[in-house]
Amino acid sequence: MRRDSFVRVKPEWVDHYGHMNLAYYLVAFDLATDVLWPALNLGEGFRARGLGTFAVESWQAYRRELLLDMPLAAESEVLGYDSRRLLIAHRLYHAEEGWLSAENEVLFLCVDLNTRRAGMWPEDVLAHFAAAKVDRAPQRLAVKPPRP
Repeated sequence: MRRDSFVRVKPEWVDHYGHMNLAYYLVAFDLATDVLWPALNLGEGFRARGLGTFAVESWQAYRRELLLDMPLAAESEVLGYDSRRLLIAHRLYHAEEGWLSAENEVLFLCVDLNTRRAGMWPEDVLAHFAAAKVDRAPQRLAVKPPRP
């Protein structure tokens, strides 16, 4: 998918070592998810249908530190999905110099917001997943068969 510049490292994200604190990498990855959702027919319109996406597992790898005010760009991909789950990957880059700072994989469930239980992806959403899926294996997470 596209690599979009979307945020700069904020002062409140920087810790006592002078670099972006690990908690804020998750914030940046979550912001990247918000950028990705419309392309997958998720987000505001999806919620209006009474459905949501809940993260159930994530993995992060930190490759190079980010400092105050550095511009960030994210590249996001669909790695896998089934009738209830979606596995995405994000890569966080320095938006101007292009080097990789961190990687993230997140496993989401489709959730019926009325019952707060796992639901099924609508067919139109599954079609968007299929169109966006890349042929790359996840590094850590997987879409696993449901438990009996």
